[in-house]
Amino acid sequence: MSAPSYPRVASLKTAGAFRSHLESCGASIPFDETIDAPQVSPLAQPFALDGVRVGNRFCILPMEGWDGTADGQPSDLTRRRWQRFGTSGAKLIWGGEAVAVQHDGRANPNQLVLTAATQPAIAGLRDALVAAHRERFGANADADLFVGLQLTHSGRYARPNVTSAAEPRAAYAHPALDRRFPAGVPLLSDDDLDRLVERFVETASLAADAGFAFVDVKHCHGYLGHELLSARSRPGRYGGPFENRTRFLRTVVEGIRARVPSMGIAVRVSVFDTVPFRKTDEGVGGPERAANGYDAAFGLLDHASEDLDAALADARELLALAERLGVHWICATAGSPYYNPHVQRPAMFPPSDGYLPPEDPLVGVARQLRATAHLKRAFPRLAIVGSAYSYLQEWLPHVAQHHVRHGLTDFVGLGRMVLSYPELPADLLAGRPLQRKQICRTFSDCTTGPRLGLVSGCYPLDDFYKAHPDAERLRELKTEP
Repeated sequence: MSAPSYPRVASLKTAGAFRSHLESCGASIPFDETIDAPQVSPLAQPFALDGVRVGNRFCILPMEGWDGTADGQPSDLTRRRWQRFGTSGAKLIWGGEAVAVQHDGRANPNQLVLTAATQPAIAGLRDALVAAHRERFGANADADLFVGLQLTHSGRYARPNVTSAAEPRAAYAHPALDRRFPAGVPLLSDDDLDRLVERFVETASLAADAGFAFVDVKHCHGYLGHELLSARSRPGRYGGPFENRTRFLRTVVEGIRARVPSMGIAVRVSVFDTVPFRKTDEGVGGPERAANGYDAAFGLLDHASEDLDAALADARELLALAERLGVHWICATAGSPYYNPHVQRPAMFPPSDGYLPPEDPLVGVARQLRATAHLKRAFPRLAIVGSAYSYLQEWLPHVAQHHVRHGLTDFVGLGRMVLSYPELPADLLAGRPLQRKQICRTFSDCTTGPRLGLVSGCYPLDDFYKAHPDAERLRELKTEP
């Protein structure tokens, strides 16, 4: 599989070259040509809401780990990752990790699970992050650090026991995705979902006792919470009209408020989606079915029309509900890594089970940035975190600064970039030049490795993972036919 013919971002070395390429590929991404000094940078300004003060505008996004133990405990590799989150300089830690609320909700057999038995070790992750932050930035540096935990059930994409064996539990019979599960897709009953609500509430209580300031009730990327939002064809109390499709979120929020009134609540949500994509004979992603008549998406974007305003109607309705519920912290993302990864996390190089991007990845970045800006304008009283910044590479600070300065987002979310270059926020906010050799180039080994049953990490750029035994195994697996 050869790389697509799009120019690499690293080759766009001047503002003029970057702007010219954006215009040529149709990616509307405003940016600042120069980076402000740290003392006047919009990215260094604190943010305050709901009695919480966050020290700057960088956010570490939650990522699914593949290096926990069989019983859901963190490993030394997990602790190393969280310590690096602490030294990053970012002041908002949006979950740090996607943590399953019960065993059958794990997306892989090494994902963390928060239970009474694993709570002390998961609390230790937070402690390690805070200690690393204090050691790097000063004894009182955590006073404006806001650390949460993302709670999830993987639903259709659960693989709790064996990497190679899917054990889906879906919200409804999907007209396209069900075909990808030859063994069938069991559906969760209303009673199952009622019990799962209680499990989310119980897990939020455990997170509070572990010292986390908030929990993210995950509603993105094709996992259960997200799938329920599009369950228009599902009968019963959790499907059909908007009121039913958001019942799970509402009852989880109400339950947490009743059980742990002091616990903050946030939601990371895929604010638009597309029809599922598949690899074509040419290796490029192509839509599996026409959007016309397709109703199995929350915020369906028709690539032909690119009517983002229409696609965000569902998200606007959801954020209005969140505001009424008093949920004021929202992280905007899009799509799913399982059926439209070029929408969810734009990249030049696909993972082993992916496809070549059907568009310049900067087009996908621009789409997510526009969606975030649209929602921020529509909901100025909400704290909004934007995603999809990593592919911008050297231009990330320029775009981030512009978007925060002009109120197009409140926070700049960093995911993959933190695996290779956790110190990016610290370097930028100290006025130091970026470490170009550590900048994520979206090689996707951080996804390919775990999909092949290996631990999660940046094999190309992180010296620690370059020397890890799984690095050689990854090279072997990537060369196999």
